[in-house]
Amino acid sequence: MPKILIIEDEAAIRRVLVKILSEENSTYQVEEAEDGLVGIEKIKKEDYDLVLCDIKMPKMDGVEVLEAVKKIKPETPMVMISGHGDLDTAVNTMRLGAFDYISKPPDLNRLLNTVRIALDRKELVVENKMLKKKVSKNYEMIGESEGVERIKDMIDKVAPTDARVLITGPNGTGKELVAHWLHQKSERSKGPMIEVNCAAIPSELIESELFGHVKGAFTSAAKDRAGKFEAANGGTIFLDEIGDMSLSAQAKVLRALQESRIQRVGSDKDIKVNVRVVAATNKNLKKEIEEGNFREDLYHRLAVILIEVPSLNDRRVDIPLLINYFSEKISIEHGTAQKSFSDKAIKLLQNYDWTGNIRELRNVVERLIILGGSEVSESDVKAFASK
Repeated sequence: MPKILIIEDEAAIRRVLVKILSEENSTYQVEEAEDGLVGIEKIKKEDYDLVLCDIKMPKMDGVEVLEAVKKIKPETPMVMISGHGDLDTAVNTMRLGAFDYISKPPDLNRLLNTVRIALDRKELVVENKMLKKKVSKNYEMIGESEGVERIKDMIDKVAPTDARVLITGPNGTGKELVAHWLHQKSERSKGPMIEVNCAAIPSELIESELFGHVKGAFTSAAKDRAGKFEAANGGTIFLDEIGDMSLSAQAKVLRALQESRIQRVGSDKDIKVNVRVVAATNKNLKKEIEEGNFREDLYHRLAVILIEVPSLNDRRVDIPLLINYFSEKISIEHGTAQKSFSDKAIKLLQNYDWTGNIRELRNVVERLIILGGSEVSESDVKAFASK
């Protein structure tokens, strides 16, 4: 049931607004506040789907109420009520974040239409937030070990900046999780997060994939095509396995970082891009530099902040938490009840040599859930963990 708050110092206008809204939709729960101060107190205590607020009021005017609400409950839509002399102020409130304004005396159709649109918008915002939370759960960083806590602390410090980050660590340790956390906790979180697996793209196609191409640039270029850097404009591009990138592509990435502009393959036209670059590799890039496989100047451009993700063998204390997390997630995926693991089973898994790191652990947990007993036992681990 949508909850609407009317903040208006004139009792007669409040009664009219309540009557209009109640008669239009019996599911609306309408509350009143006789001035801005009372309204603010109500908003602090309750969540409203919409607030209708007069502009000219004693004690606290509508502009002050709007500014306060944007600090307390920024997602709450505000519709301002203005007299004829307040129209300039009403327009200004839109710049301050008001959803809309209506004039006194309120036009019935205009009022109801504005209320419906505002409530629909609030519902959409809530749905988007819930969806974002679900998406974020796919990139949770599970663990309480010293190494994981250190990474979380670095992310909190680095994410709000635009500093470039190079993430290193063995395969399967969760480098992509770090990249997603950096993006989601950054000011660019509303923008796109574009992932490029440099190892999975043939060297002759990597430049086209990253920077796009124009029609006729090569045999199969039948039309103009934007690249990943353009797609990531305003957001983050994650260059995974950057150690496998060709030297010619490295040169173009270096130019993009230096000048914030790119050129599509086959074109000499510059395209400006506003992109944060996060890169990852399982290779020792300093060794790759010595062997002539990686540009030293690009390395220094990328490694402004260096985050090293530890192997699972270096964070065995997190294995019980990871087992429980994967068990819950896999049971939801399979539509079955979550299975528990015995203490001895967990202890045995903690002592294994996890060469495939977290990715390998997840596969083993899934196998044990499918093949093991109602509670995964030590004998199940010995039989099915393939160690």
